[in-house]
Amino acid sequence: MSSVENQVKAAMQATFDHLKQELKALRSGRANPAVLDKVMVEAYGARAPIKSLGTITVPEARQIVVTPFDPSTANAIAKGIEAANLGIHPMVDGRVIRINIPPMDESIRKQIAKQCKELGEKAKISMREVRRKYNELVRKQKTDGEIPEDIMKKLEKTIQELTDRYCKDIDTTCAEKEKEILTV
Repeated sequence: MSSVENQVKAAMQATFDHLKQELKALRSGRANPAVLDKVMVEAYGARAPIKSLGTITVPEARQIVVTPFDPSTANAIAKGIEAANLGIHPMVDGRVIRINIPPMDESIRKQIAKQCKELGEKAKISMREVRRKYNELVRKQKTDGEIPEDIMKKLEKTIQELTDRYCKDIDTTCAEKEKEILTV
């Protein structure tokens, strides 16, 4: 019984953690280094994540600075940021790349808040998919005679409770992020 419950918790927690990572990458009013997490840069004949090529800092509320470990990769890093299509424009300034985060107008804020809602809905769909998968597993175990019906009912109830709890957590997390995005 505990094994199935632990598997459900692990799967749902993984989905929730993935959502949190996705939300970090959404732009809010302030500069956030997580925006660059998915940027891949063509350097030394291979594609590498930007984090492996330099340090990323936020010296001001509306600026991100990337300091390459090897100054010769500065232009490649700037091209990688532009190619990522994040709506930000890097400027190579000597040995560093400066990225000024433009202030967001109301329409951009609403668009990003909408993306936040969509990510939340996708995460809830994933949670329900986990619920369906494990409910089927429990029913199969009952059919195969591995567990009695009362245990099956308890497990189904536990799976539903976990689904409800994680869906509530998703709603709360998305609401907080939306508030952060819409705050001027």
